[in-house]
Parts: sequence; C-alpha cells; structure tokens
Amino acid sequence: MKFSKKTLKNGLRVITVPMKDNPTATVLVLCEAGSKYETKKISGVSHFLEHMCFKGTTKRPKAIDISKELDALGSQYNAFTSQEYTGYYAKSDAKHFRQIFDIVSDIYLNSTFPDTEMQKEKGVIVEEINMYEDMPSRHVQDLMSELLYGDQPAGWNIAGDKKTILGMSRDDLVAYQQAHYLPEATVIVVAGQVTEKAVLREVKNIFGHVASGKKEKMARVAEAQKKPTALVSWKKTDQTHFVLGVRTYALRDVRNPALQVLAGILGGGMSSRLFQKLREDMGVGYYVRAYNEASTDHGFFQISAGVDNKRIYEVIEAVLHECRNLKNYPVQADELLKVQEFLIGNMKLSLESTDDIANFYGSQELLKREIRNAEQKAEEIRQVTAKEIQTLARSIFRDHKLNLALIGPFKDKSKFLKILIF
Repeated sequence: MKFSKKTLKNGLRVITVPMKDNPTATVLVLCEAGSKYETKKISGVSHFLEHMCFKGTTKRPKAIDISKELDALGSQYNAFTSQEYTGYYAKSDAKHFRQIFDIVSDIYLNSTFPDTEMQKEKGVIVEEINMYEDMPSRHVQDLMSELLYGDQPAGWNIAGDKKTILGMSRDDLVAYQQAHYLPEATVIVVAGQVTEKAVLREVKNIFGHVASGKKEKMARVAEAQKKPTALVSWKKTDQTHFVLGVRTYALRDVRNPALQVLAGILGGGMSSRLFQKLREDMGVGYYVRAYNEASTDHGFFQISAGVDNKRIYEVIEAVLHECRNLKNYPVQADELLKVQEFLIGNMKLSLESTDDIANFYGSQELLKREIRNAEQKAEEIRQVTAKEIQTLARSIFRDHKLNLALIGPFKDKSKFLKILIF
C-alpha cells in the first residue's frame, strides 16, 4: 500500500494513504501530548483536554453542533489519549471527506473550553475513573504501571486522579494546549478514497497559517530495579486478575520484532503455549494474553490473565515455567513458522479499514519519524530466528526484572514474592 508524506513550512507532517477501492475516508490528527508530558499538579490534563475539545468551537459553539453534524454524515468519530500522544478522528463515506476534515480540524484548532461544560465534564471523568477501577482486568494494568514506574508520569493513571481533575481550571487546559498542540508536534493522516492533491489543498488552507512554537519535551523515564517486586490490591472478586511483567526495550530497539514473536509463542491465539496450558490443560481461566508494550524511552513485556482465586499460585508457577522453557530450549521450526504467520496474518487483517490504516501509519510517523509498511514489518517478523528468541528470553526473563501486579481477595504479597523466580 503506497503512501505519501509532506511537511509544511511550520513543521506539520501530512500522510496521505490513497485507497481507490475503499468507499470510506478517515481523517486522523495525532499530537505529541499525553500523560508523560504532564506534571503531578495537572496529572490527567491531556485526557481532560481531549474530552473538552468536543464541547464547542468558535465555529460550532455547542457540543451538540459537533455531534449532530457528524451524525448527519453517518460518521464514526472519537478521540483517545495515551501516555505519549492524543488523537482525534472521523470516518465517513469518502464523498464527505472535506466536511469531516473541516470538523476534525475545527475541534483540534478552535475549541473554546466553556467553563460551564468543563465543570460538568469533571464529573464525567471522575465516573470514568470509577468505572475502570471497578473493572479488575483493566485496573490491574494501571497497577502494573504504578509498580514499574512509581511516582513519575509513566506510573500515573492517564486519566489522572480524582483530586487533580476536580482542581483543574480552564487556564490549565489553555496553557497545556498552547504548549503542546503545535504544528511541529502534529501529524495529520488521511486514508481512503482520496487524492494527495485534495488532501494537501485542505491541509494548507486550514493548517498552513498555524504558527510553530517551541515544543516542551517529556521527562525521560527513570528505571531502577534490583529484585522482584509485587503489588497486591485486595478486592472481593470471583477471579484473580494479574499481570506478570518484565522490563524490556524502547520502541526503536532492533529486538522488538523478536519480542513480538516471543509474545506470540506464549499468548498468540488459541494454540499458544499459555492458552493451551491455562485454559485447555488446567481449566483455570477464560483469557490469557502476552504482548510487549514499547514506548519511545522504555518498554515492558507482560502476561495477563484472570483465573480461579484458589489456584492463583499454581497459575503463576505455570506461567513462569513456560517462560523458563523459552530460556532453556530453542523453539522448534514448525512452531516458530506458525507464530510468524499468525502475527503477519493478524496484522494484515487489522489493516482492512481506513481508520486502522490511518493509525498504523500515523503512530509510526509521530513516535519514530519513520514509516514501515505492512510488508516490511512482515519481513522483520519472518527474519526472527529461534536463536534470537532464546537469547532474548535469557535476557528479559531474569529475577531482577520481574514484577507482579494483582487484584483479588489477597492482602499479603510475601507468598507471591517467594515464587517470583525464573
């Protein structure tokens, strides 16, 4: 799939992915503004700002003006915030491209942040935080971040905490937007039945006059671990949800394709080792996942599952045993090939719609400032060898890199710490 990239004089990057046989178009705006750019005082401001951008603009004064116009186009639209970036997008019939581009651009550039709406939205965000805290399979991910990174931005909840949200002012939002929503920190991606000429015409018309500025950088993550750690959160549950994590490498590290394959061996599909062990052999849980989370300056590999409370110690031992096997024995050729093709196939299946394609290209450009297409990524996966997998397993599956976050009817972490041994 071909794409083009252009950079405006103000630093704004534009990615166009023409797809003449796809009847839709997606407009995605990505900005280097996420929770890792925040201070403790305004923790959660990136996510709050994302919410408020839908509450009215100079051109569309009320939230209903935005939603009604998008709904009338049959559009799908939303926004999202991560640790390192925020995104705004709309997807519609390709014939509405110019209109959805105008709306998404208006949201990004001209939001007014009405104070009355802001006060109401505080309650919405507090309830969003409450909702995720009531979902152990989701909240345990927050606990893992806290365990790994502690009291620094990478260890804070992306949504912030209730106290900082309730204390946030309109001035906080405006100052943060002015510091981070800058053209040199922004990527616009348009994918679908569009031409580069049409895209650049709209971009230059709306964004060409936007002045560049001096983008604030995020503080680098500090990591220091010398022994296994655990964070146990008591909750009366029918299942225990846990994340077993080890520190790995940043986004640009050449070992990331091998980490992807290693994750596939352990938790990729119903034939993966951990799915077979925990669900088919032991019958202790419904889901089990394994994947590597890579950020621009750090990374961690995780295995997560929800399992029978009474068998949690047995399950953790079983998971650790499977990790040890990858250290001690090379992966057989047939299993390696199966996992590689599973990963490649799933990647291609995930790139069938214009919104997924826009995010695929845009996130690479924003975070790495380079783009590899699906075939190039597939080739990276195919090049991974059994020897690389074993070397990698021996590097990351070490006691001093091991961490366990857990939610369930347990209060004492000492017994868990005793079994955290590779």
